[in-house]
Amino acid sequence: MTDPRRDLPSVNALLDTPGVRSLLEQHPRRVVLEAVRSAVNVARDQGNAHLTEQQWVASISSAVQSLSQPSLRRVINATGVVLHTNLGRAPLAESAVNAIVDIAGGFSNLEYDLTTGERGSRYTHCVGLLRQLTSAEDALVVNNCAAAMVLALNALAQRKEVLVSRGELVEIGGSFRIPDIMARAGAKLVEVGTTNRTHDDDYRRAITPKTAAIVKVHRSNFAIEGFTSDVTVDRLAFIAAEHGLPVIHDLGSGLMLSLDEYRLTGEPTASMALESGASLVLMSGDKLLGGPQAGIILGAAPLIAKLRKNPLARAMRVDKLTLSALEATLRLYLEPERARREIPVLSMLTASVQDIAARANAIAGKLLAAGIEAKVMDSSASVGGGAFPTATIPSRAIVLSRKAQEVEKKLRLGEPAVIGRISEGNLLLDLRSVLPHEDEALTAAIIQLGP
Repeated sequence: MTDPRRDLPSVNALLDTPGVRSLLEQHPRRVVLEAVRSAVNVARDQGNAHLTEQQWVASISSAVQSLSQPSLRRVINATGVVLHTNLGRAPLAESAVNAIVDIAGGFSNLEYDLTTGERGSRYTHCVGLLRQLTSAEDALVVNNCAAAMVLALNALAQRKEVLVSRGELVEIGGSFRIPDIMARAGAKLVEVGTTNRTHDDDYRRAITPKTAAIVKVHRSNFAIEGFTSDVTVDRLAFIAAEHGLPVIHDLGSGLMLSLDEYRLTGEPTASMALESGASLVLMSGDKLLGGPQAGIILGAAPLIAKLRKNPLARAMRVDKLTLSALEATLRLYLEPERARREIPVLSMLTASVQDIAARANAIAGKLLAAGIEAKVMDSSASVGGGAFPTATIPSRAIVLSRKAQEVEKKLRLGEPAVIGRISEGNLLLDLRSVLPHEDEALTAAIIQLGP
């Protein structure tokens, strides 16, 4: 018997068809060539050699479209998790986006002092704003909070002991664990206390001539309840001062404004952490701060100077785009109400449930008018990013009940991609984590699927 796969057209023959020649006029030859080979391989695997020219062109066009899509794509976050790590954490404020565009399109004074006309330092950018907003003596920006921890420990405690409560030896995203990070920094971890209870004297008994620092890790992504006790930063600062040791406080979230009035409590602000007596405060830029990915180190000027001179600082430094976005974000905090209004994370977390319900009802109405079954239901959103781990925020979600698994997949693979969550056989699209200006695109993406 003759193998039907022998009847497959050659790559060159397909490239010479009118439909594929049209694709060559619109896309790079390499992309089209790869798409043709992909289409031929699919047909070979399926044993389907006898396609019409129109079918071949459709298959190749689909492959071209897939190959032409960027790997990093825009996503509408309808999960209800505002700071979704897998979806890029904090979206930037408009002013931060504009700052990136302005700096990216030309040259900048990244390491040039315009006043003196001599070489400058990238470490000066954002420092003034951070000092003004938090009352820190000095500040340093690196590429993320884990880098801030590594740099701080390497500069202050290399080959020396660092005390940490057993209840704070946490694992952060991507299976990175505090003990592993500390070891890579060159510090020797000394565990004190127990998982649920640590006392002042646990630290005092553990201090030796080899001790270089006490580390306090804010348990941002879980909570320990019940028979518990821990030592506050101000108590640790008192104990550390008795022995001339610094206290390094890993704050994590980067909260700059209290959200107590919105029933989001228990997360200290950067200013509070410094006022408690921490020598260094480490925090993220792309969580509750609402800026770009960055690790921000605040604290005593002599310690920051040591970190800045450490060779690892160069390996962990940030680029001009991060600095431009961070500076623009920090400027918004000079007017707290403006920050709550214009920084997307703060705006989403503090939006009233009535406003979200109005948006959800408007979207549901448009879907019903298009013949798509949809309703609005009460929902519970969360902060995400490890912040306020036990907090639930009242919200509203669009509910799509028909073929939830199939619709979820189509929305996820669409343009723009829409990511929701399935609960009890329904697809829920929570409006708490959807930016208001995305409502129209979200509606269009659902309608595009048809009734």
